Amino acid sequence: MGSVLIVDDSATLRASVKFSLSEAGYAVEEAVDGRDALRKLQELQTRGGQVSLIISDINMPNMDGITFIREAKQMPSFKFIPVLILTTESQDSKKTEGKGAGAAGWLVKPFSNDQLIGVVKKFVR
Repeated sequence: MGSVLIVDDSATLRASVKFSLSEAGYAVEEAVDGRDALRKLQELQTRGGQVSLIISDINMPNMDGITFIREAKQMPSFKFIPVLILTTESQDSKKTEGKGAGAAGWLVKPFSNDQLIGVVKKFVR
């Protein structure tokens, strides 16, 4: 199974997603915001690692999800890694902005474990 980076300022949500994905056989890295996520991606790259999918919230302190996605997509090593937005935002304008930044999918909170795993399986085998 692949490795997933979950980016969310909620420790509870990160723990819930990590538990669900770990139970399904995925390795999970965590980041508390976009800035932390960029640092973790660079650390992984330095160690020769890679993630298969990034799951990111939009509304976070320090660096929001849209800015994070744009910055990550500027890096050649991460340009083609799919990004799933996991957020309470459901407006079409936010979805358009997310897709414009490079997001491949959208999952609105609250969600079930089955929904999460189903969406992740579409991106990571």
